[in-house]
Formats: sequence, C-alpha cells, structure tokens
Amino acid sequence: MKFGVIRFPGSNCDQDCYHVPAAVLGEKAEYIWHKEEKIHHYDCIIVPGGFSYGDYLRTGAIARFSPVMKSVVEYAKGGGLVIGICNGFQILLESGLLPGAMLRNRTLKFVCKYVDIRVENVETPFTGELSHGDVLHIPVAHGEGNYYCDAQTLADLKKHKQIVFTYCDRFGKVTGEANPNGSLDNIAGICNRKGNVLGMMPHPERASETCMGSTDGRAIFESIRAAVKNGTFRMACT
Repeated sequence: MKFGVIRFPGSNCDQDCYHVPAAVLGEKAEYIWHKEEKIHHYDCIIVPGGFSYGDYLRTGAIARFSPVMKSVVEYAKGGGLVIGICNGFQILLESGLLPGAMLRNRTLKFVCKYVDIRVENVETPFTGELSHGDVLHIPVAHGEGNYYCDAQTLADLKKHKQIVFTYCDRFGKVTGEANPNGSLDNIAGICNRKGNVLGMMPHPERASETCMGSTDGRAIFESIRAAVKNGTFRMACT
C-alpha cells in the first residue's frame, strides 16, 4: 500500500508521519506538497501535525484553503482513508470533514506530555487491530486541543459511534484529571459517519517505536494497513 503525507509550510511532524509507514511498517510513503491536487493514487492520506502557515488567524484556518485540501475533501467523500493528527485534526475540522471546533487549552498553556487514551470504537479502519477499552499511552503537544461542539452535534457523535478515543487515566477511567486540555467529554479523537476520516489530537507517530517510550501508536498505523489490505477500508460507523 502507499501512504501520502501532506507537507504545509510550517508543518513539523510530516517527517515523523512519513517515517512510521516507511521505516517501521515497511510500506511505501510519499510526501505531498500543499499545492498538489492529484492524490487519488494513495491508499491513505495523513494530514500531519505542526503549525501549518504559522497557525495564523487560528489553527488550520489557512491550510483549509490549500489546493491539496480541496482534493483531500473529494478523496474523503469518495471513501478514501484520511487521518489528521493534532494540527491535521484542526485542519479537518476547518475543512468541514469533521464536525466541531478547537478552542484554546483550558489552562491557556501549551501542553506537551504523554497521556492515556481509551479506545471507544473499533469499527473503524484506524482501530481494527485494537480492542474496545484498550488504553494507549501516547503524547500530546498542542495549545488548541480543547475540542468543542454543540449539544446536538455531541448527541450525534455518540449516536453514530463517532467518538473513537477519549482521555483517561492509566486504568481506563475517564476523569477530568486525565483531560489535558478541557476537551468536551474528554474527546481525544473522532471520525466521520462513514468512518473513513479520523481526527485525533495525540500523536501516534511519536509512540510507534520502543526508543520513543511507547509503541502503542503503532497499532493505529497497523490497523490502517490491515484495513486496506483486507479490503475493509470503506467500513462505516453505524
């Protein structure tokens, strides 16, 4: 299979997102410049973290208008796999591929540390190699990771099993203390209704090798590979 990793001016996690599929999984991976418009030959698009366009205006607001994002929207609507990590999640929200918005962290400070997240939905191409309730030890690094949506959107997310990850303690208990940014209902990651688009604030690419202190994030990339190779990548959230 082949992963495509988007590079925006200001991205700083694109090399990490390239390294895991290419060096850890041994799959093909290519960088996609933000002005590129032909992306349909990839099996999965990764929208990486960083500070696209310096995060001016607000996170993801300018990147949303990059030529490549028009293609990403079309690609996703056609059933292609898209994962947005940290700033990538913020860009997917701005692009309308996922519902909701990001606010400043409740502490108004940048948070950079390992956190624990619980797997809430394994019926997605990104979590198929995991089990419901699994706790993943994965780092976060953001200043605007406080996920917010209105009451009706939250109800819809729950109804359609779109909440994929929640912040928890190391035992899997969802608590306020385990929430690093004030995110609504401890939400750490959500998918669209079809299940082919995932946005998450934690960085699985930074927890995919033993030398990084955790390999828990690798399962997300392994799930993507398994979904593509098994032909289940159009699986929908119900």
